[in-house]
Amino acid sequence: MTLNFVLASASPARRRLLQSVGINPLVCVSHFDESQIQLTDPIALVETLAQRKAEVVLNQVHDSLILGCDSVLVVGDEIYGKPRDPAEAFTRWQQMRGNHGTLYTGHALIDQRQSQQVVRCGITQVYFGRVSDPQIQAYIATGEPLVCAGGFALEGKGSALIDKIEGCHSNVIGLSLPLLRSMLAELRYDLSNYW
Repeated sequence: MTLNFVLASASPARRRLLQSVGINPLVCVSHFDESQIQLTDPIALVETLAQRKAEVVLNQVHDSLILGCDSVLVVGDEIYGKPRDPAEAFTRWQQMRGNHGTLYTGHALIDQRQSQQVVRCGITQVYFGRVSDPQIQAYIATGEPLVCAGGFALEGKGSALIDKIEGCHSNVIGLSLPLLRSMLAELRYDLSNYW
C-alpha cells in the first residue's frame, strides 16, 4: 500500500516536480520561521531547515510520508536565501554574474508508518552568465528572483541567465528527484508505486 505523500512546502515548483514523476502530493505548508536556525555550514543549514519544516506538519497528517525541503545558494563564502527586496536582488546579481555558485537543497523525508526519517543534501554547481545591469533590472522587475533561493529560478526566466549547471538539474529547482528516489528506497518504498 502506498502512503499519502505530503509536501511541507508552499513551492509550486517543488509540487510540479513531484507531479512530473507521478506523485500528487498533499501540500501542507509548514510556515516554519527560518530565522530560528542560524548555522554557517550550508549543508547543516538546509538539512536542519528541511527537517524542521517536515516536523512542523507531523501532527497535521497521519500515515504519510512527509517531505520538507530548503535551498540556499553559496557564492564565495556568502549564503544566499531569498532576497529581501529588489535592491538586494540587484546587488547579488551584480556579484553572481560571470561567477559560479553552489546550490544546496536539504531534503527531509519522514515516514510516519515506520517512525523513521532520512535527511540528505543535494549539491549542484551553477554558472551565471555575464548579464548586463539592464538585464538584471528587467529580470528583477518580473518578480521571479524575489521568491527564489539565490535570486533566480532555473525553471523560469532565470534559465536564460544561467550558462550551465553541473549536477542535478531538479535540485536547483528545489527538489532533487534522483535523491528523492534513493531516499524512498532507504525507507523501502519504490517511486514507481506512485505511478
